[in-house]
Amino acid sequence: MRERGLYQSFLLLCGLLLMPAVAVAAGKCERLIATGNPEYPPYLWRDPQNPQQLIGANADLLQHLAKELGVVVDIIYTGPWSRAQDEVRTGRVDLIAGAFLTLPRLGVMDYVHPAFYYTSSVVWVHRGAEFPYAGWEDLRNRTGGSLVNNSFGQQFDAFAKSNLSLEGVSSLTQAFQKLLLGRTDYVLYERYPGQALADSLGIQDDLLVLDPPISSEGLFLTLSHNSACNDAWLRGMLAKKMTEAVASGLPEALLQRNLQRWKEQQSTSTGDAEQ
Repeated sequence: MRERGLYQSFLLLCGLLLMPAVAVAAGKCERLIATGNPEYPPYLWRDPQNPQQLIGANADLLQHLAKELGVVVDIIYTGPWSRAQDEVRTGRVDLIAGAFLTLPRLGVMDYVHPAFYYTSSVVWVHRGAEFPYAGWEDLRNRTGGSLVNNSFGQQFDAFAKSNLSLEGVSSLTQAFQKLLLGRTDYVLYERYPGQALADSLGIQDDLLVLDPPISSEGLFLTLSHNSACNDAWLRGMLAKKMTEAVASGLPEALLQRNLQRWKEQQSTSTGDAEQ
């Protein structure tokens, strides 16, 4: 009888020791909400079949990570880029599926390393209204357009704040429209997404990119400090799986796939409009 009592006590002790690990596993978030810049093809854009969802290379990569972790992720449209960042900052949305690293964002978000893409931001001008440009200094004394709360890297952001006149707009479409109307001299935006949107709007021949780029920055997955799902397990596993994905070349494969996907969607929409 005494041996049986000791055995029961041993089982009880084992159960108590295992409880923290079980509690951690049970408390793990099984569903994550993500958002991002909706005017960002081939990285992110609104799904024509379901405009409340975002699709693209970043979305596909995040879905891959979620599957590896055994969680579900919904990548939703929450409004323009400035609104999307606010939703993550407050914790109403857990993740941003692609953001540059800046000091203000570091205050409200955890960055998952490594970066999964490096993208170049450039100066867009109205063709025929070009100006001499060799670097940042040549943007002085001119009026530029940029998305509200957009970043082009910490160094350029600091330079722009002190030296440039930039008008914030809610969307790249609006920024390009103001440029073509002559209300701004240039627009700052990334090369790939800018070209993709210009093609879809049919204004690619009206725009010109000035070289060199103003910056080349890494795109990171970010996790809100105010997300109820932000814990050490999730941050560690996201970093582990992201490292594996980058090493395998998966992000580049997804980028090429979504470049083609975007072009096919534009061809389809153009064909539908002509019918």
